[in-house]
Amino acid sequence: MIEITATINAPIAKVWNAWTDIEAVKYWSFASDDWAAEGIENDVTPGGLYKARNYAKDGSMEFVMAWTYGEVEPQKLLTYTMEDGRKVRVAFSETEQGTRIDQAFDAEKENSEDMQRAGWQAYLNNFKAYVESIQS
Repeated sequence: MIEITATINAPIAKVWNAWTDIEAVKYWSFASDDWAAEGIENDVTPGGLYKARNYAKDGSMEFVMAWTYGEVEPQKLLTYTMEDGRKVRVAFSETEQGTRIDQAFDAEKENSEDMQRAGWQAYLNNFKAYVESIQS
């Protein structure tokens, strides 16, 4: 598994809400500002589905992200299985600096682990920037 992490300067309830609320997800669920997400569905329950269309704003590329949730422990843990069978684990914990997110995911075979780690970290960094920018 590939692991990434970030500490967000915000309370865990705010971080959890931004991670799971459809209205919030559309503001951060992409790796860079030249991308966007739409058509977001997010049923954060065991067996629930997530789906979103991610697309380059210039129209050059797009893909659909989709998965099924496994474990759901609010403000603590999410696990899910992506459509291609890869597993993901997202753990939330409180620290003195804020809320830490530890994310681990199965590697895919098309890209190097370093490239995958960088791409997923870019999403997590975008999430951190979004959460830290919104008012309580």
